[in-house]
Amino acid sequence: MAGKSYRQRKTEMESAAEASKELKRKKRMKLLAYALAFAVFQTIVILVFSLTVMRIKNPKFRVRSITVEDLKVAAPNPPSFNIKLNAQVAIKNSNFGHFKFGNTTVSFDYGGVRVGDAFVDKGRSKARSTKKMDITVEMNSNNIPNNSSLQSEIESGFLTLTCNSKLSGKVQLMKLIKKKKSAEMRCTMLINLETKAVQDIKCQ
Repeated sequence: MAGKSYRQRKTEMESAAEASKELKRKKRMKLLAYALAFAVFQTIVILVFSLTVMRIKNPKFRVRSITVEDLKVAAPNPPSFNIKLNAQVAIKNSNFGHFKFGNTTVSFDYGGVRVGDAFVDKGRSKARSTKKMDITVEMNSNNIPNNSSLQSEIESGFLTLTCNSKLSGKVQLMKLIKKKKSAEMRCTMLINLETKAVQDIKCQ
């Protein structure tokens, strides 16, 4: 009986040791699974962060609206125009950091010939916001050659103008990362000479 009891106790101790080893193994496997899950989660977070927050894009520079303050046209001999426009331009910054830009000029052209300029002061467009600014430009046809299509356009009652500009600056993220970016504008507008209004604005 004593021998049997000893063997029974020995078996129970071995079983307990095996159970303890199995428990420790399961704990290690569980910890390993947690560590792996955390690593995968962290990788996903870093990937999403890199593709959204850390992805720095060029802001957009556009003309939002234009009103004609003064307009004088003549045709023929020679055809000419004098126009004063008030415009609102906007810088759309979709980045998670602000965009700080320098002074620039918006040039207005007719048929590839510059007919007027508007000045834009340096400034800052906040993160994920749109900054709006008002500009004024006075234009005339003094530099347009006589062989242009200006006379036919004036006679048609519509005048097509384009405006171009480029804002250069830096996007700053969390006061740590600064990256040079630029915002370009190229817009076409159609002025109705009869109503003295800008009928259509298209920006690229």
